[in-house]
Amino acid sequence: THWTSTVLILLPLAGALVLWTVPLPVEWVGSLATLVALVEVGFWIYGVERFDFGDPSLQLDQRHEWFRDLGVSWHVGQFGFSIWLVGLTTICGVAACAYAWWVGRERPRVYFGLLLFLIGSVAGVFCAQDLLLFYAFFEAMLVPLYILIGVWGGAGRLQATVKFVVYTVAGSLLMLAAVVVYGLQQGTFDLTRMSTSGNDWLFLGFAIAFAIKAPLWPFHGWLPDAYRESPPEISGLLSGVISKVAAYGFLRIAIVKFPGPTHDWRVPILVLASIGLVYGSLLAFRAPDFRGVVAYSSLSHLGLITFGLFANNSLGFDGSVLQMVNHGLLSMTLFLLAAMVERGAAT
Repeated sequence: THWTSTVLILLPLAGALVLWTVPLPVEWVGSLATLVALVEVGFWIYGVERFDFGDPSLQLDQRHEWFRDLGVSWHVGQFGFSIWLVGLTTICGVAACAYAWWVGRERPRVYFGLLLFLIGSVAGVFCAQDLLLFYAFFEAMLVPLYILIGVWGGAGRLQATVKFVVYTVAGSLLMLAAVVVYGLQQGTFDLTRMSTSGNDWLFLGFAIAFAIKAPLWPFHGWLPDAYRESPPEISGLLSGVISKVAAYGFLRIAIVKFPGPTHDWRVPILVLASIGLVYGSLLAFRAPDFRGVVAYSSLSHLGLITFGLFANNSLGFDGSVLQMVNHGLLSMTLFLLAAMVERGAAT
């Protein structure tokens, strides 16, 4: 067992709790949040140094039994592909905190607390090896997003938030049903102990939830408003990190645990991915604003990543993970650069 994965989850959550409960001077809040995010990167680098990339098994893992009868536990750890997605989360988290500190967000204690809570929750999704724990973190990361977009967003933030909530709640309910049924059938919720299933309905419950979160065409209705109306650093996290949670879910759960249904539904999913790839590219060319260009190009890139995943071979998986990290870093950078240009033009 190793504590690194647990620290990567709990450190930003503890930082959020401190910001919400300790009456710190307002001018300290942004710098403290950025410091916590930097320390998080340090722990990730420490984890990478300890990681044996020649070993395909789960590493940096820690397991504590919670409900033995149900097979529910605190089980976290990382694989060779997920450690890079955790790194993407920590690096983009530092960029988001630093930018928000630089521009001076209103009500900083609440804002930076929600930002750190979001970073910890996403790290939790990438590290969770228990299906109920995965679902808990998957839902937890949506709460700060709703508030950050709805309170600190642009003029159309309420409409953007309502669309985001409706789409994601629909996907979450489907996934909850799939999680509960699959876990009870297996007699455990531990992903490392669950055997594969041939149930098409369970596969679709997970796949539709991940398709909405990605988003894949035609489940992308929430994307344009959310990306345009969010604060720039939140748009960067949505495009760069949150969308990768869905791709990771496809890889870690839908494809690995449902090989039969993956083969059966592979062609329809590849068709949707190819339509999204072309459709997103065309709309990106036509978008009148820079945020629209990045938003629709993200839709296109997710189509490409899905192509790699549902190629269903190791080369496709490796290419998809590489593209996830590449796109995440570039997308975050582009959103922040666009915001700096907007601020410069406004003054």
